Amino acid sequence: MKQLIELIAKSLVDNPDMVIVNEKDDGKTVIYELSVADDDMGKVIGKQGRIAKAMRTVVKAAAAREYKKVIVEII
Repeated sequence: MKQLIELIAKSLVDNPDMVIVNEKDDGKTVIYELSVADDDMGKVIGKQGRIAKAMRTVVKAAAAREYKKVIVEII
């Protein structure tokens, strides 16, 4: 999952070196914290949050195969 989030985020931003994904596992729930450069924040979120919502949907679909609940937070 972590690599999937990194791949999606790095393809969207101008500074792919600044993309950092931290993983916190709470048993059944896994929280991924996505951090990007300040200039790229709008590109990751998108207009009215559409890109962020699409990214969360893709990650949740991939996590459903492993029967885990996944939360993606953009910091």
